Amino acid sequence: MTSAPAEGGCLCGAIRYRATGQPRAKTICHCRSCRLASGAPTVAWVVWSSSDFAFIRGQPLHFESSPGIERTFCGQCGTPLTYRRIAEPATIDVTTATLDAANDFAPTKEIWTSHKLSWEPVNEAIPQYPASSVKRPQNV
Repeated sequence: MTSAPAEGGCLCGAIRYRATGQPRAKTICHCRSCRLASGAPTVAWVVWSSSDFAFIRGQPLHFESSPGIERTFCGQCGTPLTYRRIAEPATIDVTTATLDAANDFAPTKEIWTSHKLSWEPVNEAIPQYPASSVKRPQNV
């Protein structure tokens, strides 16, 4: 990826965002929570530093999808946009498919494969993690 800003937004165009800098991670998530929030068998995410991300048109709605997890979406068309751990405000996960140049952000790992639907294949060319790939203290 180049150092040019990455932009994206929702289906109806009411929400637009911009991310600068290099992504911290690019993943495919198989967890049940992501599946329910998206209505899809997996969700691809690009993780940026929160300081490198901003909504530049409109403001999404947000909800706590599980304790300590905030997700945003467009209030007009419903497009899922972001995910973040409230206790870890330094990063924000952005749904890869909402990026204008989504092909530039191919996932480099798959997470929560222990939640994977039996009929959903994995990409054997990238690392697989049965849970999160981030090591956290047990009480977080």
